[in-house]
Amino acid sequence: MISEGKAYSDAEILETLHPLVKEWFLSKYSTFTPPQRYAIVEAFRGNSILVTSPTGSGKTLAAFLAAISMLVDLAEKKELESRVYVIYVSPLRALNNDVKRNLEEPLAEIYGIARQKGIKLQPIRIGVRTGDTEQSERQKQLRSPPHILITTPETLAIVLSSPKFSRALTKLRFLIVDEIHSIAENKRGSHLALSMERLQRIQEGKMVRIGLSATIAPLDEVAKFLVGCEGGHARDCIVADVTFAKPMDIKVISPIDDFFTATAEEVSVNLYDLLAKLVKSSRTTLIFTNTRSATERVVYYLKKKLGKDFPVKAHHSSLSKEVRLDVEEDLKHGRLRCVVSSTSLELGIDIGYIDLVVLLGSPKSINRALQRIGRSGHRLDETSTGRIIVVDQDDLVECTVLAGEAIERRLDRIEIPQKPLDVLCQHVAGMAIEKRWSVDEALTVIRQAYPYRNLSKSEFIEVLRYLSGSYSELEKKRVYGKIWFDEKEEVFGRRGKLARPIYYLNVGTIPDEVAISVITKDKRRVGKVEEEFAERLVKGDIFVLAGRTFRFLHSKGMSIIVEEVEGEKPTVPSWFSEQLPLSYDLALRIQRFRGKMKSMLESWSETEIIGWLTEEYSLERNAATAIYRYFLEQKLFSEIPTDRELIVEKFEEDRNYYVFHTLIGRKANSAISRVFAYRAGLKKDCNVQIALNDNGFMLILPLTKVLRDREIIELFSVESFKEHLIKALDRTEILRRRFRHVAVRSMMILRNYLGREKSVWRQQLNADTLLRLLKRNFPEFPVLKETYREIMEDSMDLKNALDYLERIGSEVKVKITRTPYPSPFAFNIYMLGEEDVVLMEDRRKVLKALHEKILQIIGQDVTQ
Repeated sequence: MISEGKAYSDAEILETLHPLVKEWFLSKYSTFTPPQRYAIVEAFRGNSILVTSPTGSGKTLAAFLAAISMLVDLAEKKELESRVYVIYVSPLRALNNDVKRNLEEPLAEIYGIARQKGIKLQPIRIGVRTGDTEQSERQKQLRSPPHILITTPETLAIVLSSPKFSRALTKLRFLIVDEIHSIAENKRGSHLALSMERLQRIQEGKMVRIGLSATIAPLDEVAKFLVGCEGGHARDCIVADVTFAKPMDIKVISPIDDFFTATAEEVSVNLYDLLAKLVKSSRTTLIFTNTRSATERVVYYLKKKLGKDFPVKAHHSSLSKEVRLDVEEDLKHGRLRCVVSSTSLELGIDIGYIDLVVLLGSPKSINRALQRIGRSGHRLDETSTGRIIVVDQDDLVECTVLAGEAIERRLDRIEIPQKPLDVLCQHVAGMAIEKRWSVDEALTVIRQAYPYRNLSKSEFIEVLRYLSGSYSELEKKRVYGKIWFDEKEEVFGRRGKLARPIYYLNVGTIPDEVAISVITKDKRRVGKVEEEFAERLVKGDIFVLAGRTFRFLHSKGMSIIVEEVEGEKPTVPSWFSEQLPLSYDLALRIQRFRGKMKSMLESWSETEIIGWLTEEYSLERNAATAIYRYFLEQKLFSEIPTDRELIVEKFEEDRNYYVFHTLIGRKANSAISRVFAYRAGLKKDCNVQIALNDNGFMLILPLTKVLRDREIIELFSVESFKEHLIKALDRTEILRRRFRHVAVRSMMILRNYLGREKSVWRQQLNADTLLRLLKRNFPEFPVLKETYREIMEDSMDLKNALDYLERIGSEVKVKITRTPYPSPFAFNIYMLGEEDVVLMEDRRKVLKALHEKILQIIGQDVTQ
């Protein structure tokens, strides 16, 4: 059962602590922080607990204090054995060294107090074990295991299959999972969930699980993920939500008054003036951009603007570990006035004092906004100050709603992947190394992991068949069995001596990401694009690289083959891959905001609406006026799409354009637009191009192919939606690349064979061959099934796409309207399919020209 936690008094908490730990605490702190009030007593009593609270609220100590007290008690009684009592798992290697330091310090001080009192304590050992740990250190840990083991999800899976070291893990008292919000919604989380149950299986006593999280929802789901299931029901867990304790000051600001008429230069000059002003007015500023390229750009311009007196540095995942550590150290010691980061500083690396967080553009999710802004005002009683800067009309509306929701703490719900079969394949290979299993015994352990609670026996048998090499066609392609499996007796186990090294070298869920070479038909290299960008390409797509325009023809291994075309309009924006997707929950709230604005425009005056926006959302007057005018122009030119009415606009130029204002986030739009394009292509027997973003999508058909209104409505059918999506994915790049990722995770393709690394290029060639074979002969093969599941459920958002489509006709009505040009709300979608604006100024010019055309039609003066 999941139950709500309660706060304990200082006296109640101190009573549970060992006298030395109690004395140490009182010498350092005057009182306990909220997370500590909820967690310490429950952990001491042996209850699992999930604590969600802001950065800097003493979460780590909340998790460790009961454990430290227990270890000191044993050390004083001379009862500390040579085994692991506490495992701390963090998704970030960088956090692990921080945590070790933060534990060594209090332990040294507690030992100092003991010495003064003449009390002798056995030494408490702390060890870090990750992929970077030296062999000599591993040997040392084997001889004398650390009492507190600090590790990552991947390394935990490896030590579980290590016959000698796993013996030291059978009497764990505490398992602490940090930053649980950052892994619950991806495959690293599924991987960890299985490891936690394998760890549970070998316990001789009770293992208490403690989960630490930043802002997250729904908490009950995350708690079930942490503690797992038994007998089909979630185990007991206490949930302590102390995110409300920290005051927030969030405002949306813009460096420009008019989003449509400002030139690229004005936007740039005003933006850096504003950033410079914010940096100068605070002690240390942390600026988040949404892409790595933007991070470098901002650092370059700010350095030029601020000069030597205001040191500015970049921090993102493409930088080397040494550079990142230097920046973190500089931050901690107050040597920097400003750091610019993409997403790499979102998690809890200790970065010292920050008094202002600036978000450049929308963070796309309420939880992400709160996590980022929560990095400022590091102490619990300090206000977290965040400023969201927008230079785009859709961003302004989005961030206005987002800021309002963030202040109210209305969060997005995360989605936990359901029974990913590739991660299961990997763990079954690891389990087979441990011992001989009966199918039912293994299935019981696996179903205790929350993501796998609904795994059927037949799905599990399919995985065992694949892993045991039951497919002779695969052996011809050098895919060999990793386990033995007797299907009649329903038992399986390790196959051969090489099973263990192969498993150790291929554990993990993060795919090798590489740049894809772009090569012309006559074998000239043009440059590189990211794999995520290449994933989106469909044959015939046109994109810009290095200022030239290319058509995508086909791909080969890790290269894409193109031909140069002149005068063709690009269909894929080059910066697409790095964009974060808008969450579905936030999208629905923006739809409701549109509905509110629509009804106000029907009965309120301009002054009243602008007044309401400044009051309700703490907007500056220029931003409130910009929102009012944006909605007014949309209303006068077309219709305002809302949570009750979906608008489809059609217009023609050199082709037929159909804009669907489905504001449901890019992931759900990706699913719907692919199915609609597939269906429209069948109806009209032609290629249909797609442009999409968070706010909707556009289908582009040749001028001779027209979709009638009845045919547009037919596209919305929910029937056969999933089957049509699978067909639409058939010859796509995303299917090729995701199949490689899944095949590597399932150990179908080995990244590393006994120390020989297989290049990603070679992995992809193998994957292409296997994909063709499986599609032709084994459409239900677990690795292929998982590829489709990952694309449709994790990469796209099939669940919410269907949720939205099912409401069409009942809660949401469709209205089709003809317009002479794209409407203001459609500008950004139109620009994606129209003009790959490599340079911001091209985009601004197109925007301004479109806007002037619209103002002429609705009869408003541009200079108003």
